[in-house]
Amino acid sequence: MIDFISFCDYTGTFAFAISGIRLASAKQFDWFGAYVIGVVTAVGGGTIRDILLNATPFWMEQASYLIISALALLFVIIFRKYVISLNNTFFIFDAIGLGLFGVVGIEKALAFGFPMWVAIVMGTITGAFGGMIRDILINEVPLIFRKDIYALACVLGGLIYYACLQMGISPSLTQFIAATGIFVTRIVAVKYHISVPVLKGEE
Repeated sequence: MIDFISFCDYTGTFAFAISGIRLASAKQFDWFGAYVIGVVTAVGGGTIRDILLNATPFWMEQASYLIISALALLFVIIFRKYVISLNNTFFIFDAIGLGLFGVVGIEKALAFGFPMWVAIVMGTITGAFGGMIRDILINEVPLIFRKDIYALACVLGGLIYYACLQMGISPSLTQFIAATGIFVTRIVAVKYHISVPVLKGEE
């Protein structure tokens, strides 16, 4: 039976791959180019995390992540009329991936014996950096550098995770609450236009 963290990992991979492919379609990429963007979005943050943790990047040990990204491309191709035409499709899938991958990153850092503050950083990298690489490749200003609440949502999720641990909540429920916290923070921030103040230089 699949555990919750594996569910987060695979579902997050599918969601992030769709978000990348959705943006690639807006840039008129071909199928292979869209697949590459989907893969980079799905595994980019986790790859950076694993390198920093001195571990073999996860997708090099298990082909399922590349397969899931291919399924995400197939999903977009089959349901392109709905996926591509809906303006909020990218946002929803990106928010789902952000929440799930944030928890995956925290869990992996803790499993490697790192303290909670490092785990929060790794969760943020896992959740946000795949999207950053995606945006750079498609020539967009990365979300993490805009005023949107994006990477900060992962930080908040990490703090929620830590608070749940301190209260003795079970690991599975802690993971669920933290992932939901990241997702809801992202959704609420966009819906109500909550953002980080812009650092303005001299004109």
